[in-house]
This record gives sequence, C-alpha cells and structure tokens, in this order.
Amino acid sequence: MNARQSCLALLVLLGACGDPGPQGTANDPAVYRHAMDGAPGSLDPAHASSIYANFLVVNLYDTLYRYKYLARPYEVTPNLAAELPEISADGLTYTIRMRDDAVFSDHAAFDGGRGRTVTAEDFVYSIKRHFDPATRARGAWLWQGRIRGLDQWKEDGADYDEPVEGLLALDKFTVQIRLLTPFPQLVHTLAQGYSATVPREVVEALDGEFANQPVGSGPFILKSIDNTRAVLTPNPGFRQQPFSLAAEGFDPATQDGLGLRSLEGRPPPFLDRLQIDFIGEDAARWNAYMAGDVDFTKVPVSQFERVVESTTPFTLNPEFAGHRFESSLESGLVYTNFNLDDPAIGYDEDPVENLRKRALRCAIRKGFNWASRNDIFFSGMGEVFPGIIPPVAPEFDPAIDRASVAFDPQGARRLLAEHQWTASNLPVLEYGFPSSVTERQMFEQFRSFMVDIGWPRDRVRPLIFATYGDYLRAYSNREVMLITSSWTMDYPDAENTVQLYYGPNASPGSNSSNYNNPEYDDLYRRSAAMLPSAERTELYRQMNELLIRDCATISGLSRRLLFLWNPRAVMLPDRSFVGGFFLRFVDMNQAGEANE
Repeated sequence: MNARQSCLALLVLLGACGDPGPQGTANDPAVYRHAMDGAPGSLDPAHASSIYANFLVVNLYDTLYRYKYLARPYEVTPNLAAELPEISADGLTYTIRMRDDAVFSDHAAFDGGRGRTVTAEDFVYSIKRHFDPATRARGAWLWQGRIRGLDQWKEDGADYDEPVEGLLALDKFTVQIRLLTPFPQLVHTLAQGYSATVPREVVEALDGEFANQPVGSGPFILKSIDNTRAVLTPNPGFRQQPFSLAAEGFDPATQDGLGLRSLEGRPPPFLDRLQIDFIGEDAARWNAYMAGDVDFTKVPVSQFERVVESTTPFTLNPEFAGHRFESSLESGLVYTNFNLDDPAIGYDEDPVENLRKRALRCAIRKGFNWASRNDIFFSGMGEVFPGIIPPVAPEFDPAIDRASVAFDPQGARRLLAEHQWTASNLPVLEYGFPSSVTERQMFEQFRSFMVDIGWPRDRVRPLIFATYGDYLRAYSNREVMLITSSWTMDYPDAENTVQLYYGPNASPGSNSSNYNNPEYDDLYRRSAAMLPSAERTELYRQMNELLIRDCATISGLSRRLLFLWNPRAVMLPDRSFVGGFFLRFVDMNQAGEANE
C-alpha cells in the first residue's frame, strides 16, 4: 500500500464531548451493538463470499493470519500461526508453524463433547473443502491453479483421506504449502475468512447445518442468529494473548483519544456480548443509531450533508459533536457487470454478431451517467474512475484515459445505429438487484439512462430478489443479465480486482461477468508470479485497458464511507482489510468516562 492509500484510510476527525446514548456503570456487562448494512448468507467459511459473512466468520473461527488492528499502511501479522512463514528461495514452498494453544469450542461431535486442539490437519482439511464439489464453496478462486496437486485432487474425486502434494501437515502444528508458481499474495489469502479452520468431525456430523451452527476457535461463539441479528459471546477457551499497542501498530499522532491505551496488556475479547444487527435499509439503520439502539452505523448517503460540515478537511456539524467519526475512501468499487454468458448481450460464435453485441454493451456504458449516479446516491463524494483498479490500490493510474466513464448519450445512439440496433430489435435488459428502496431507485435511474439513448422503456426490466443471498446465488448461477454489485478488496494489491475477470474464475467463481479473453488471461498468469514492481503494475494496467476495450463492465466508483459511533465504544472500526477482525478488540467504557 502506498502513501496515497494510507492517507485515504487515515482517521480524519474525532468527536469531542457528548452523550449519544445512555451511560452505564463499571459493573454493567460490556455490550457492543454493531449495525451492519447486510446479513450473512452463511456462517460456513467456505461460503463467506460477502463482507457481511466475513465479519462474523473471522470472529467465530481462526485464520492463520490477520491484519494488524491499527497499522496503516496495513500489515499482515500472525493469528493462528505462531509466526510469519518461512519461504523458500524460489518462492514456491511456505512452511508455517501454528500455535499449540488454540482450541475449538465444545460440541457433541468431539470426544467427550469437549473442544480439542486445532492442528495442521484441520487447516489442510479446511482448504480442501473449497475444492470439493459437494461443498459448493465460494473461495476456490484464491488457490485455484496455485497449490501443487490440489486441482488434481478435486479431479480425482475429492477424497479427504488422500494427500495433496502441495498441502501437507508436516507434524501436528506445522503446515507446508508448495506452489506451482510463485504467488506473492498467498499470505494475504490466509488472512481471509475463506481460509478459516474448521473441525472435520463437526462438519460431517452437522452436514448442511454447519452453515447455521458454527464451531470454531475464534474469540467469540454464536449464541443466536436470525434474520435481524446475531448475538455472540466470548469463547471461554480462546487463548490468552495480552493486547499490545506497539504490536498492533498504534500511532499516537492519529489514534490518541480513542481510549485504546486502556486495552494494553489485557487479553481480548473485551466484550461480554457482541450484538450485530442486520439493518439493510439506510433509514432504519440511521434511526436505530440516533435512538441509541445501536452503537455504530455506516452513515447513509442521505445523511451526509446533515453530518458533515466541511469536506476539506472532513469535520462534523455541531449536532454530532459528541460522536466519534471516521471518513475514508473505500478499498473497493461499485460496478455493473454484463453477464457475457447471456446470449442477448454476451459472446456470440458469429464474429459479426459478436461485434454487434460488443457495440451494444459499449453503447450502454456510454449512456451511463456516473456523475448523476455519484450525485444522487453517493452525495457527490464518491470517486469515479475507469476500469477496475480503484484509486486506493497502489497500481492505480491517475493519468488513465477517462473516456470509458464519460457520459456520451449522443455517442451511444450513434454506436447503436452504426451496428443496426433499432428500437424494434434492441433486447430486453434485465437489471438484477436485491429488494430495497435504494436498489429500486438505482434501477429506475438506470432505466432512465437507457430510455435516453433509445431503449423502449418496457424493455428495461427489474429482476428483483428477496435477499442479497438470493441475488448472489442467482448471478453465481449465471441467471442475471446485468449484475450491479460491489467488491471490497481482500488485500492491498490490485491482483485482487484484476482476478475478478480472469477466465478460470468464471461463475460460480468471482468472475461474475464470465469474461473470457485469452490475452487478458495470459497477462494475468504472467503477473501472478511477480513481486510488486513497475513491470507488474504495467501488466495490471494492460489488463484494465483490455477490459475497458471489451466493454465487459460499467465501472467504476469508489464510495466515501462515513462512520459514526458511540464515544464510549473503545475502538477503531474498519471496513477495509482489517474488516471484522477489529471486533475482538472492541471495549466499552461503561462509566462514560472521557477517553484519554
């Protein structure tokens, strides 16, 4: 991560005094109520494909690595691993020694019902699950074509009792991973919820119910979950590891005043109860925060002007002087993918027809008004950019040609006419989204864009799903023509976004557009084995240009994220690379005393 990315992620301003919620006493249970703008579809790490699922998964289970809580730029640090890996000189062999004091929470499937020690075999089993077709896992793309013998293990029948050459437990607490080619991002992937370690006997005992009855070795255990909230309580068997400000990268110049010094030397988790409320509607989430029913909220765009007095620098309006506040550009992007597997707008075996459909997609993109989308739905505070390498990525090119994000309705109409597209033969466009007021408004705006370039209104139709999980399943099955979604980067490397269009990652993998370009794939394979360098950055930028040329997506915009939280919550929230890991370090100043 470069200095630009660090600057964007900095804490901009901290509130002063105030009291947005009721005070407690030092003897009250420490309860933190976190409002999240979506719900997890599953609590099985193999299915942790959304930020909402990942927030819970990394607290219920253990990953080998995580990101330091406070360090900016972000730094990987050991978690279930005892230390950073030993890497061979050729970059192909990683030897990872694990802690010997991690224990799974109790479950009847264990001998005597008591949780047992987490071992290297558990990690091996957990990664294998992503390559077992029966699991229908979502995370195989992280390691597909990278670990020696793992893809072949899948082809040979996915027998868990059969060894994988490149994924071995050398002894009870030592893992060895052998790669086909160097993969500099490997350690980053081992900090993802997908890589969390699960116990085989419990998974097999619960079968499909494991997704709802998680058993892990993380800092919390699940007490209850329904469509509205999850309640977590401390895992009594979680290892005792004293918190260290220095080890977590504490910067007093920007992080003093948050109360973090009070955590020094105490073993997390610090809460008696962690409540995560799933409140998808912006208005409902905002009202819950303002009523004191939750301690944290991502500020809805509709409230930006009410909350923010100035954006240079960001300062709060006096009404919110008693709240803590953070502003940052998201480490990710929002976009609308074309499903290139859809015969109406995607690839065609006839070269002439294939060009016509490419022109159709390019016309749609020309007719998309990013400035209007930004103003109406992101209060004009988002940053529009061409392609899929977002501004916070070190590889972003600030000098890139912006023609692909320029609003050009005349050019769109001209392109349609040049390729014999008329009002009578334009295809029906189906725009998918999960049911919500905001999503519906975004669709209506998109339809107005298309009508302006000549599309009959009745041929631009909504495809509505009851939940985000239903929507995700549908586009993973290639059943959605136009997929509006977002991607939060898993690690600070543009490889994480360029892989979204790598051919072998097609649905149900991360390549929801089903983009298939041999030239792009070759560039990706060449870059995948390279350490960060100017040469690798150039390959990433070439991939970005190919994607723009082929009109595979309408992209993109990075949102400005504003967070408000109760000043008694001792924490630094994060939606970027630290993600849900920060929740283990949250404490509540029960007496309402001033923080530092």
